[in-house]
Amino acid sequence: MSEVKLVSNSIDSSACSNPIFYILDTNVLIHDPTSILNFDEHHVVIPITVLEELDSLKSGRQSIAADCRQAIRELDKQLGRASPHEVETGVIINRGNNSATLGPAQNADKSGRLSVLMTETPENLVMLTTHSNDNKILNDAGYLKQRFPERRVVLVTKDINVRLKARGCGIESQDYHSDHLLSDIEELNRGYLQFPGSFWDRVENVETTQQDSCTLHRISRDVFESEVYPNQFLLDECGFLARVLETASDSISLLHLDLRATLDTEVWGLRPRDVYQAMALNLLMDPEVHLVNLSGSAGSGKTILALAAAIEQTVPSKVYRRIIVTRSTQGLDEDIGFLPGTEEEKMEPWLGAITDNLEALHWEDENCNSSVEYVLNKVPLMFKSLNYIRGRSFQSSLIIIDECQNLTPHQIKTIVTRAGNGSKVVCLGNLAQIDTPYLTPISSGLTYLTERFKAFDQGGNILLQGVPRSALARFAEENL
Repeated sequence: MSEVKLVSNSIDSSACSNPIFYILDTNVLIHDPTSILNFDEHHVVIPITVLEELDSLKSGRQSIAADCRQAIRELDKQLGRASPHEVETGVIINRGNNSATLGPAQNADKSGRLSVLMTETPENLVMLTTHSNDNKILNDAGYLKQRFPERRVVLVTKDINVRLKARGCGIESQDYHSDHLLSDIEELNRGYLQFPGSFWDRVENVETTQQDSCTLHRISRDVFESEVYPNQFLLDECGFLARVLETASDSISLLHLDLRATLDTEVWGLRPRDVYQAMALNLLMDPEVHLVNLSGSAGSGKTILALAAAIEQTVPSKVYRRIIVTRSTQGLDEDIGFLPGTEEEKMEPWLGAITDNLEALHWEDENCNSSVEYVLNKVPLMFKSLNYIRGRSFQSSLIIIDECQNLTPHQIKTIVTRAGNGSKVVCLGNLAQIDTPYLTPISSGLTYLTERFKAFDQGGNILLQGVPRSALARFAEENL
């Protein structure tokens, strides 16, 4: 078999002692437009088919189009000034850190390389028919494997079916793991620590003080077997409830909360049905907590708690000037442009959960419709599409993001960074109801955000338990 080359030269595989060829699928670049920077000293290969797919998806206002454009800009940043020969053989990846102080050899070893696979796979090496782009990318991976038998070739894709096809073709493949902060979703911070019996039985020394009618406890960190984070709650079987205010290397500062008073807290006519909802309301109503993540099964009360707290802090107390509500749904980006009316009218079908919960808050009023109309007229409640949030900055706003489990880590970052001075972001989601095919509970933006912000002293999260919506909903959640 004669040696086959790409255009005029083969990919340079001698950049480091043992580089791996990582071939990136289009969905990886869409999931994380900066993913090419996350493969250390190895060689990242972008098939020409991937560039063509990015080009076909880059137009429009959809979030996927914006991600495509950012991925293209990142590729251009790395390859823009390279010659065709360098693009083909591999350009040293510039991560913008200390690469400028390194010599060329050191750069090659530490920064890795990026190249574009420019030509179609030779016919004598084609494994699959080329009727689909997935097959073309798989053929490219197979070509590299045969062209460089001494090197490990890995196809990185978030498409499970492509990974199955790769396995059948004898090609090593894997999911994109660079934004996976956990190996098991059970390790995710729940927002509280539960103790059997009495919590105080394990405490030898405590320093208790009174400050502005609040009871504060300072105890040793050695009391806890696991890591403790700010705004976590502690509860035991004897009715003790506290919130972590500060963490130091040797001590933990706690705010003592009266369990009965916390459960009796009323927010816009809504009272928590269990201690988990009570803890969630405590975070939602604290203006010093700027980010709150609420996760839990369907019917656990995420949306109604967030909405009640938002109205309470917008109408009577005026802590925030307006409420901004947005939601991620699988079909939102594609369908919103075809619906008639203004942005708010287009968003209305997708945000029915908000209006449903608004009605639930006033269900027992003498005239529910009049109450809802009063609130909508009184409250500056704005429905925003995710497509129109990019580039915006919202000041003194309470921002509710529903269905966060369907957002990628890159998308969640784009949205949360829209919060300006005096704003609060509330993220809601159910990791058991992910609708996008390329996300899992481990790779969801909601998981990413919860894990990244667990040590943030102005953020908190609660995993709500149970299904208070109804006995029917509870049984369905457990048995269907």
